[in-house]
Amino acid sequence: MTSRVPRPVPSSAVLAAALALCLTRPSSRAEDAIQYKFENYREEDGRITVETQSGQADEDIGALTHLRLSGTIDAVSGATPTGIPAPTGSSQVDLTQIHTRRKAWDGDLSRQMGNVNLDLGSAESREPDYVSWGWSINTLSDFNEKNTTLRAGLAGTYDRVEVFFKPAYLPKHDHDAILGVTQLLSPTTFVTLNLTWGRATGYLAEPHKFVEKNIEVVTNIFLHEDFGENSPDVRDKGSVFASVNHSFSGLNAAVEGSYRFYADTFGVTADTVELKWLQNLGPRFMLEPLVRLYEQSAAKFYYYNLNGTSIIPIHVPQVGEGPFYSSDFRLSSMANYACGMEAVWRASSWAQIDVAYEQYNMRGRDGVTPQSAYPRAGITTVGVKFTW
Repeated sequence: MTSRVPRPVPSSAVLAAALALCLTRPSSRAEDAIQYKFENYREEDGRITVETQSGQADEDIGALTHLRLSGTIDAVSGATPTGIPAPTGSSQVDLTQIHTRRKAWDGDLSRQMGNVNLDLGSAESREPDYVSWGWSINTLSDFNEKNTTLRAGLAGTYDRVEVFFKPAYLPKHDHDAILGVTQLLSPTTFVTLNLTWGRATGYLAEPHKFVEKNIEVVTNIFLHEDFGENSPDVRDKGSVFASVNHSFSGLNAAVEGSYRFYADTFGVTADTVELKWLQNLGPRFMLEPLVRLYEQSAAKFYYYNLNGTSIIPIHVPQVGEGPFYSSDFRLSSMANYACGMEAVWRASSWAQIDVAYEQYNMRGRDGVTPQSAYPRAGITTVGVKFTW
């Protein structure tokens, strides 16, 4: 069985990369470089494992133009919840084994035109049952003797999703926009504020997730039936991101603190707080510990199961037509906690090696969905970069 499994970070991967929504530092001219990264995302108890290999090349074209190309291969395997609840007397939700592979590439071409940097991007991602094409336009404009930087961008994706109840792929579209400003407050401090808005339309359900309802076939005799989830076909979303970066020259260190608020028309609201410390240990070695806290409310159509509700599910849903329901734990009320450490070694003026580990823990908060639905994972990353 193949299944599209989102990475353990929120939001669309293509759009997030295109808009760089969480970029807090003012943009500077990229250097000519080539780099490779290997990442292993491994959930405990035989759950999902994702092995990612990616490469990126950056090259100046003349004095004002820069080209960046990157490619990624994901190999996904392991067990994931189907949405079907735990059997009577058990706290272990139903799991299914999946195996799939994703290949993706993206690139952007940027050009400096006076105080404005214009960046055009394109991306493609392919899985056996999911194909995505993306585009982006971003600008960075410097004002106030380069003490103020204005960010503005648009991005979009066109996706095709294979579903089990129709012999065809269904379309999904995303459009996102960002408007932000970075202000230098002093030689050691700058702040960033980004506002984002997006709209997703089309088939927004997960085709491999199910909900359960006991159907009464005769008096007091019930049949357990599973139905594919059904989501609205429009999802408006918005976020506010704020960060502060301050360096401590006496400690040869810096701190980055950020907060993000997110809300959408599915009924999900979320808060993310992250704190990162950057510590130089000599001219060639840096340590970067981080802590991140994330909490979200449940989607208004999330149900552990449909028993006790008046909802009558249907086997062949029509996109955009209710009733809406989902038992996908990722739409439930939950909290995520993560802490990690990255070490960067500048082996020479042209070579850099980085190693990082992050521990990721997700916990349900609704008091109904068993904790067995929520993963705990470790994320290990190793990378090498060569510059010239």
